[in-house]
Amino acid sequence: MSGAQVQPDWLVLDQKRHLKWRAFDPLEKGLMILCGVLLAGFVTTVICDITTRTIGRPWLWLQEVTSVLFVYEIFVGAAVAVRRNDHLLLTAITEALRPAWRQVFETMQRLVVGAVGLAMVYFGYLNFLNGFGSFRMPSLTPIAYWYAAIPLSGVFVFLFALEQLVNGWSNGFAGEARTLQAGRAP
Repeated sequence: MSGAQVQPDWLVLDQKRHLKWRAFDPLEKGLMILCGVLLAGFVTTVICDITTRTIGRPWLWLQEVTSVLFVYEIFVGAAVAVRRNDHLLLTAITEALRPAWRQVFETMQRLVVGAVGLAMVYFGYLNFLNGFGSFRMPSLTPIAYWYAAIPLSGVFVFLFALEQLVNGWSNGFAGEARTLQAGRAP
């Protein structure tokens, strides 16, 4: 294979490609892999927790590990869902709108998601700082390490919402769907 050919990446969706920057594709891929690792770790720790409790020899620290994996899985997954446009969208409504109204509606959606991302960064960071006063038992680990997932996720949510907003304004939010409906090749 020559170096000039671009191999499609099965982990990064081409769906809504017109709203994505290729520079963020490795980031999306890395976050997706991280989601898989966190999920596998979560399932493994739950199985180990159930097994050790069933045999009467519970590993108490396992609940802490399970909760960390769960929290990070949720927040990393939320950021990936924004990039992949898999979060709850009102697509049925927006696709039925005329182009001008769709532009307004899609812009408002991305602005709200971006604002939520910024709120996650700001308030998550405050929560993170306050978390050094609370500790998990039995390890006495500051709960701030659980809270760190919130602002980290917020950064990615904001970046991905900004990416879609800029590309939506540049390329239109409808992209290929409108072009194909009009009978033209993309």
